[in-house]
Amino acid sequence: MAEPSVAPGARLMLIWSLGAPREAAGADACLSAGDVAAVILRPGTLAGDALRERLEAVVPAIQAHGAAALLDGSADAVSASGLDGAHVRAATDALKATLGALKPQFIVGTGPLPGRHEAMEAGEAGVDYVLFGPLDPAPEDFPRTVSLAFWWAELFEVPCVAVASTLDEVEALALARADFVALAEPLASDPARIAEAQARMEAALDTAEMTGDGAGQPS
Repeated sequence: MAEPSVAPGARLMLIWSLGAPREAAGADACLSAGDVAAVILRPGTLAGDALRERLEAVVPAIQAHGAAALLDGSADAVSASGLDGAHVRAATDALKATLGALKPQFIVGTGPLPGRHEAMEAGEAGVDYVLFGPLDPAPEDFPRTVSLAFWWAELFEVPCVAVASTLDEVEALALARADFVALAEPLASDPARIAEAQARMEAALDTAEMTGDGAGQPS
């Protein structure tokens, strides 16, 4: 099973919708464009055989690149479809049930978490990562996302994922020391922009290291 391992600095995650078929070549190009640790797959209204067929088409491509394939919103199809884990957007009781069903064999992460209290509860429950920011973010969501990522990274060991919808946001989250920066659509489906996100993230961290600035508190 692929694990979204934490590296110095930050790694990328991708958020993909399963609502439309994704060509293998396109998926391969996206996964080759950066250091992608995991992909969160959003099924939308797909269920049953339709969901299973869509997963069978994309999960092997993700895993072939050493990335983890995580299904958003449901634990039921994880083992049957060869996924690496689940991303849970649920209340505490549902999260605990998913952890009990899937851990330790599978990855379980959760988010978006609206505040510090909910994030600490999730961390204490035993998740593999906490995620800040909606999976389909609006521009006004970002100040809270980067603030929570900075706070979490300073204090806790459980890996932090933060969602970006622009290249400027990618850079800011890397400087906030998020362990993973998750690219939302349409950024996550454009190989050129994924490559640019990777380059900007690395450049920002290299500059911070050279100047001794380190992570900065978001304004």
